[in-house]
Amino acid sequence: MSLLEISGLESFYGASQALFGVNLRVAEGEVVALMGRNGMGKTTTIGSVIGLVRPRNGAIRLSGKDVAGMQPHRIARLGVGLVPEGRRCFPNLTVHENLVAAARPGVWTLARINELFPRLEERRDQYANTLSGGEQQMLAVSRALMTNPKLLILDEATEGLAPVIRQDIWAAIRRLKAEGQSILVVDKTLSELLPVADRCFVLEKGRTVFSGRPNELTADLQDRYLGV
Repeated sequence: MSLLEISGLESFYGASQALFGVNLRVAEGEVVALMGRNGMGKTTTIGSVIGLVRPRNGAIRLSGKDVAGMQPHRIARLGVGLVPEGRRCFPNLTVHENLVAAARPGVWTLARINELFPRLEERRDQYANTLSGGEQQMLAVSRALMTNPKLLILDEATEGLAPVIRQDIWAAIRRLKAEGQSILVVDKTLSELLPVADRCFVLEKGRTVFSGRPNELTADLQDRYLGV
């Protein structure tokens, strides 16, 4: 069953069209990779899903409900949790305050977060702006999980992090996958992304140019659509 289904999505910034009929699907319990070079429409697609960009045409269905153009807070309440590019933790709130600010009842509790990222428990009373970049990323992932989302969206969750922290984040993603969490993930680290993904969608100039299993994304296709 599809948790998220995007069909024929067209989005604009003013008069400039950014997406041209994008199609994408995330099934329940599936990890889907959204891929493409910089500027090809990945962030606009995510923005359209979460309500920050209002689509002009097409459909975005979450558990069968069309959410295209809906207000972001309403989409979040329907079960979408976002880990945004650049982390965007609340700088003047403590780790604990960040985690409980938007928390909703469910399987993800403070105790489970502390098990997933023990370092956050050690930093419980520190302000977010005093954390390292890696710790802030752990906090951003945890804050999204505390909303107990049906769909978790990770936008460049490992970008710019030290290798050891990247491994911690990927280990968390693999654990979430094993537990059946539905995830839409954008990341450039193909060596980590492809093994965890069930399916891949590649964007090129605002269009879906590939959809399929990771093993179908050949070296030629990677060079054509993902190479520098």
